[in-house]
Amino acid sequence: MFITLDGGDGCGKSTQQKRLGFCFQSQGYEVVLCRDPGSTTLGNEIRRILLHGHELRIDNKTEMLLFMAARSQMVEEVIRPALNAGKVVISDRFLLSNYVYQGYAGGIPLNILETVGRIAVEGLTPDLAIILDIPYEIAVKRIGNRNTSDRMEQKGEEYHRQVRNGFLQHAAIHPDRYVIIDAVPPPDEVEKSIRNVIYERYGIAFSFPSGKHADS
Repeated sequence: MFITLDGGDGCGKSTQQKRLGFCFQSQGYEVVLCRDPGSTTLGNEIRRILLHGHELRIDNKTEMLLFMAARSQMVEEVIRPALNAGKVVISDRFLLSNYVYQGYAGGIPLNILETVGRIAVEGLTPDLAIILDIPYEIAVKRIGNRNTSDRMEQKGEEYHRQVRNGFLQHAAIHPDRYVIIDAVPPPDEVEKSIRNVIYERYGIAFSFPSGKHADS
């Protein structure tokens, strides 16, 4: 099973990815957690350039191609082998983020992004794609609690409002592909919402060993 978690910066993807991984592991599944971009030697280097190369000028098209290159490597090196081995793969971001950040917010036509995306992942699509939705005002407060912000987080209010709207617009166009979950409540409630979706879709009911928790 291949599950992706997407959404704007500050929506809690990393937290929910770890929690969901714990849920599956508690039921005996082998789980692989990955982040996009990243999870490979090449992907981690591209991630460093994209998110922390503050001294570099990277235009929108180049940015998109770098994300796609890192994703292509991750699919071939990490995701496909794990899926072929029967493992559950949970990715922090996937193709949808490119559509939104470089497309809806960045101006690259979606048909170009979709064409390059198909080449990068060779048709691989998530079994379940979750969008964690959060208003800009709340997201920026959460991001403000971090010690540093990356290049994407520094793109300004209007850009990030377009990002949120892009996620919602794309999900509305493709309601069969994406599930939107309110990411404003506390992490326990968001986790419960995700678990409910998985139960409704796949009949998997999660239970935890006594005294253990996903964040422990």
